[in-house]
Amino acid sequence: MAALVSPVPATSRPAADTPLHDVSGQVPAARAVRAAVTRVGRLPTPAAIRAMAAAAAAVAAALAVVIALASSGAGATMSAIGGTDAPEVTASTSLYFSLNDMDAEVANVLLAGIDPAMAATRPQYLATYASDRAKAYADLQQAAITASGNPAAQRQLNAVLDDVGQYEALAADALLADQQAAGKPGASSPPASALGYYRQSTDLMRTAILPQVASLTADSTAKLDASYSSGRSGTEVGAIAIAVAGLALAAVLIGLQVFLTRRFRRVINPALAAATLAVVALTVLAAGRMVVEDHHLFVAKHEAFDSIVALSQARAISYQANADESRYLADPARVAVYHQSFLTESQRLAAVGPVNYAGYAPALDAGVRAYQANNAKVLFGGYLGAEFRNVTFPGERAAAVQALLAYQVYEHDDVKLRALAETNPQAAADFDTGTQPGQSDWAFTRYDGALTAVIGINQRAFTAAVQAGEGDATGWNGAVPAGGAVLIAILVFLGVRPRLAEYR
Repeated sequence: MAALVSPVPATSRPAADTPLHDVSGQVPAARAVRAAVTRVGRLPTPAAIRAMAAAAAAVAAALAVVIALASSGAGATMSAIGGTDAPEVTASTSLYFSLNDMDAEVANVLLAGIDPAMAATRPQYLATYASDRAKAYADLQQAAITASGNPAAQRQLNAVLDDVGQYEALAADALLADQQAAGKPGASSPPASALGYYRQSTDLMRTAILPQVASLTADSTAKLDASYSSGRSGTEVGAIAIAVAGLALAAVLIGLQVFLTRRFRRVINPALAAATLAVVALTVLAAGRMVVEDHHLFVAKHEAFDSIVALSQARAISYQANADESRYLADPARVAVYHQSFLTESQRLAAVGPVNYAGYAPALDAGVRAYQANNAKVLFGGYLGAEFRNVTFPGERAAAVQALLAYQVYEHDDVKLRALAETNPQAAADFDTGTQPGQSDWAFTRYDGALTAVIGINQRAFTAAVQAGEGDATGWNGAVPAGGAVLIAILVFLGVRPRLAEYR
């Protein structure tokens, strides 16, 4: 029956509806290999052997190049994410945090000026302000370095730098006016001149500086997302290209084996069989490395860094909310503004639906109870909700729950603070800045520490995934595939050499 099957002409093209198998039971790829073997079979035997051996060596070299390029691309993506893109996002979120806390400390200084019990803490607030200022400029410098190739980001950073300079001048005027009025008994609010300067400075911070920094963060995050998407697409394409090149090389080796079997009546050529096994092993291992690299990318960006960004932004917004408590107490003429601002920031932290201030804490309590009853049921949104929908690593859930419960306590303390402010503003100020158990600042410090712990878990996982991705690419971007190609070529040479010797 085999004599009735004609080889497929080299110029023939199958129709669009060609079936997977023809009437002889052959798949198209097998027919192509058979056709190639047939064409080579028309050459003199030594020439045919040399041609097929050269083809095997060439495809082996191509396979090595494909593996090296795919591995280099995966390693470069990991290096970009870990060395440039992620630090750029981190610098902008850290800048947002530092600037927020600067403004909070100015509010605390003004608050301390009207409460004799807080007078001793004024130097501490000023020291924290100076520390935040230094950190903000360090973050600006880091952001400028990482954004060196992005003209739009550099223009935004220059605008932020100019505005921060203006903010510092206004804040300094507010602090000086407050200091000059210090010691005057009976004051229920900071001096009007200090409040005037502070309103200008805090409005500049809230309406100009922080939105620009948030825009920088969004741009940096979009850049990271693009690198991640490109990297994952690259690993997928790389795995497919490696598989195709490996299959092509295996087909050439099998064709050579078939040719030698027919011409020399030998059942198997050990060297060519070993070369074929080497091809299979190299292809499987290299394609598997692409799958592993894809996993490292997913862990680094989606499972770890997405949580780092959400939690870092939550931490910055939390400090902004905490500052609004001090503003609320220090500037009675704007209590409605700061009251609404606190609610807005609370919703950004853990969105619980369209509720007013009085309904926020009960709605948050309901969300916490629902999650404790069923960890798959996350009823709240915002940055904390994003984290609870992305809990991944050992110990992360317990740490996140601790942060959520500490945030719940802090929100209830805010309700107490506002109720106390209605009857005893000085007692409310003491409660707001108090660091003893049961006081608001104590609750906030516990909450901030818990947030920091969850960030730490994700940061360690991110670092480990990036290092693993970079480490796994080592060798596969050069030495391993080159060595594999050389080994295969040597085995092919050893396999055909005895047959060619028969024609000398």
